[in-house]
Amino acid sequence: MITLLVGTNRPEANSRKIAHTLESIYRELDVPVRVLDLIDLPPAIFQPSAYAEKPDAFKPFAEAVLQAQGLHVLVPEYNGGFPGVLKYFIDMLPFPESFERRPVAFTGVAAGQFGALRPVEQLQQIFAYRNAYLYPNRVFIMGVHKVLDDAGKVADPELLQRLKKQAAGFVEFLNR
Repeated sequence: MITLLVGTNRPEANSRKIAHTLESIYRELDVPVRVLDLIDLPPAIFQPSAYAEKPDAFKPFAEAVLQAQGLHVLVPEYNGGFPGVLKYFIDMLPFPESFERRPVAFTGVAAGQFGALRPVEQLQQIFAYRNAYLYPNRVFIMGVHKVLDDAGKVADPELLQRLKKQAAGFVEFLNR
C-alpha cells in the first residue's frame, strides 16, 4: 500500500488536487493507495499534552504511515519552506520506525517558478536523517494554478506524463 501524504491542512489546497490525480494514477497501476490528508488531523493533537501522550484520534494517522509500503509526500511551498503542520506531523509520529527504511517519493507544488524545490530538499534532509529510502525522481510543479483546470484536475499533458512516470518508477523502486 502506498500512502499519499497531503502535506498541508490549508482548505482548497492545490496539493490535495494533485493528490487526487496521483491516487488515480496509482489505481490505474493497480497499486493499493490511500490518501492521508493533514486537514483531517484531530484538534487534540495540537494540545501541548500530545507530546507526552498521543491522543487516540491520532492513531489512524500513525498507522497509515507505519503500514505503508511506501510514502508519497505532496508538499506545497509556503514562504520558501514546507508547512509547519507537516513538520509537526512528522514530529508526532513514532520514532524511529515511521521512516526507518521506508521508501519515500516527493512531489513539490508551488505557485512560483521553482515548483517547491526548496521544501522538497528540506524534507529530503529530514527523511534521510530518519533513514528513509529516498526515491530520486522528484516532480516539481511550478505555476500550479496554470496546470489545473476549473475542476481541479491536471490539464497539462506533459505534467500528467511526469506524474505517471514518477508513480510507475516509485512502484518499481518499492518492488526492489
